[in-house]
Amino acid sequence: MLPDLVVLHYTAMPSCAEARDRLCDAATEVSAHYLIAENGEVLALVPEELRAWHAGAGAWGSVSDVNSRSIGIELANSGSQPFAAPQMLALEALLADVMGRWQIAPQRLIGHSDMAPGRKGDPGPRFDWHRLARAGLSVWPQVDLEDLPSMVDTAAFHAALRGFGYPDLAPETLLAAFRLRFRPWARGPLDSVDLAMATDLADRFPVDVTPRPA
Repeated sequence: MLPDLVVLHYTAMPSCAEARDRLCDAATEVSAHYLIAENGEVLALVPEELRAWHAGAGAWGSVSDVNSRSIGIELANSGSQPFAAPQMLALEALLADVMGRWQIAPQRLIGHSDMAPGRKGDPGPRFDWHRLARAGLSVWPQVDLEDLPSMVDTAAFHAALRGFGYPDLAPETLLAAFRLRFRPWARGPLDSVDLAMATDLADRFPVDVTPRPA
């Protein structure tokens, strides 16, 4: 199948060199199409038209074998530190190239934590998704804080996230994954801002369930 998703990861390893060695070791059974170092160096590891083992178990919309439908990009980062400016600039350039060539829409750029909620947490709370949205490479909710839902409806929140693409998991698991990407500072139970943001995303970017040609 042609790729119609891009999945972002962090390496969670002490150095980019160690991450590269691991991603290139067939015995580890893990790989990615690209690895971006902190200094902005982009390492091409697997040809884009080939399947890389970066996603594992999970789903996005109707896609259950994400490895076969996606380009995987690893960012050298521990998961607890900010992403370096040269690295983000390199990522933006790479995404513009990859998504342009494969005609991948901004809503089809996801994190590992989006497709595998509860199992994966990368690229983590320090990653600047809003920056990518401002560059037209990702999406961001548009919510009027003065016009929020009067009631917090868990079923509606779950349905909205499913409509956007998240897998069918428990609402509390989806809430954690959703906040990790869109509200990493938020705490406590589901609230009206969560619901409004999720509804906006589902309304503007409904998940595409149409299979792409092989």
